[in-house]
Amino acid sequence: MSDEKPAKGDPEGAAQKTPEPSGVDLARVALRAAKEQARARGDAAQQKKQARRGGLRSGARADGRDPLPLGSAINRLITERGWETPAAVGGVMGRWPQIVGDDLAKHCVPQKYDEDERVLTVQCDSTAWATQLRLMAPQLVARLNEDLGHGTVRLLKVLGPNGPAHRFGPLRAPGSTGPGDTYG
Repeated sequence: MSDEKPAKGDPEGAAQKTPEPSGVDLARVALRAAKEQARARGDAAQQKKQARRGGLRSGARADGRDPLPLGSAINRLITERGWETPAAVGGVMGRWPQIVGDDLAKHCVPQKYDEDERVLTVQCDSTAWATQLRLMAPQLVARLNEDLGHGTVRLLKVLGPNGPAHRFGPLRAPGSTGPGDTYG
């Protein structure tokens, strides 16, 4: 039997100490530790080299650095910046003829959208079409809100045509557009 005494409460030598590693085992442990350190140094050097070349490269698994299709990248940018409403209104400006009809779209063009006031400004090419659009404004606002989401457009501001600039004559007041001041 061995010279070791059994621990208290242990039946005769049931729990013996693990043997100390011998020379070969110590060499294996040291080699494993050296390999891990070398791998860590190599990973750090690789990351440094990739950073110098223009950033870290993505691996086999998908992550935030992977390239995205253009549509997905634009949608992500719109969402991150909070541009959903202006982008939707911009889409409406592109689809204006489908929303209001071809006849009205030939004579009235959306100019701008004020996000704070939720006002869509539309310019018409004649006072008759401006009057027609003003009469249709409630139905048009309802149709736009149906398309964009409730409350996106609160008011439709209708502008008449721009009159010709009358810049001739010796007696012209500064800031005046001439006799066409009330045109439209």
